[in-house]
Amino acid sequence: PRPVRPLPERSVAPVAPRPIALDRRTLDGGWDRRLVSGRAAPDRDDDLQGMTLAEAHALVIDEVGRARSDGVRLLLLITGRPPRAGPNGEVRRGLIRGQIMHWLSAHALASCIAAVRPAHPRHGGAGALYVVLRRDRDGTFP
Repeated sequence: PRPVRPLPERSVAPVAPRPIALDRRTLDGGWDRRLVSGRAAPDRDDDLQGMTLAEAHALVIDEVGRARSDGVRLLLLITGRPPRAGPNGEVRRGLIRGQIMHWLSAHALASCIAAVRPAHPRHGGAGALYVVLRRDRDGTFP
């Protein structure tokens, strides 16, 4: 038998978790139909309008964690309207809306999120998002 040489030790910087794509199809047709029609009632909602990016980021991460531990299935995040370019091409609003998908997909709790969908006009329309939290296979929350 040939002797096994140990591999040289390397210093490796810790790698940040890769963002998870939250827009993939993870819901069944019934869920999507209820969300699109506005028949799904959010269990909890949070208004992020008027907050700084840091405040909104902290609230979103805390709220997803709390919602998960409280057994909430559908969370509504009111973000304000999507970004829109001004007359000179500058973005005038929508900073929170522009960051929220990154915050949700890059966080450790991303695996607990089944989907993120635009809200029905009854719940804020283009200015809000539904966050659908997943359950474990046995019906309980992770």
